[in-house]
Amino acid sequence: MADPKDVDRAQGGTFDAGLYAGAHVVVAGGTSGIGAAIASAFARHGATVVATGATSDDVDAAQVMPGLAHERLDVADGTAIEAFIAAQPRIDVLVNCAGITRRGGQEHELDTFIQVVDVNLTGTMRMCAAARAALKQSGGAIINTASMLSFLGGALVPAYAASKGGVAQLTKSLAIAYAADGIRVNAVAPGYIATRLTGALQADDTRNDAILARTPMGRWGQPDDIAGAALFLASPAARFVTGVVLPVDGGYLVS
Repeated sequence: MADPKDVDRAQGGTFDAGLYAGAHVVVAGGTSGIGAAIASAFARHGATVVATGATSDDVDAAQVMPGLAHERLDVADGTAIEAFIAAQPRIDVLVNCAGITRRGGQEHELDTFIQVVDVNLTGTMRMCAAARAALKQSGGAIINTASMLSFLGGALVPAYAASKGGVAQLTKSLAIAYAADGIRVNAVAPGYIATRLTGALQADDTRNDAILARTPMGRWGQPDDIAGAALFLASPAARFVTGVVLPVDGGYLVS
């Protein structure tokens, strides 16, 4: 992962260190990987952040830093979501990063397909619906997490691809539905990002070489690359931006 100091220097001309001072940010799926980078970025820029993980182990293993708290939350549990949202003092930004995938063709099994879609797509909708009233009160923003597979097929991960395609369309639909409430709804679509979940791909020389060959910028993305896009989309600089699914992929989609 990129050194946060390097990221801050790169963002120096764009993001003020106190940009999110006083803001309360919720990051679902924010205890590791991309979600953790986003949660940390908001905290470094002044926000009070609550990042959630699906299990107690996820919460216990999460990075500790000022302004960042961690709680357990299963986005497949609507009752738990309602209680979690009700406990927040306010919500200025909701980031939906909670997601799963199942490798080795398991997603062709119907029960597994349903489980993945329930977490990735329906879980995102549960969070958005539960937080809508609080976001209306603050004039807040939602950032969902789409994927390259919102645009491309995935032969071995049909549930993941379908769910992320759904997240893209959900983002556009909620952008329209929530606009009258003063809520902006956008999504980031990460390309190939170096996280624990992509470790097997990075270690596979054939797959790794193919990914790098198609990526014009010639490298894997870092979680902080996605965090920068999230900071922008939630900021006043994007005040007239809604319904966007923003690829952050080093040019992978256009190559």
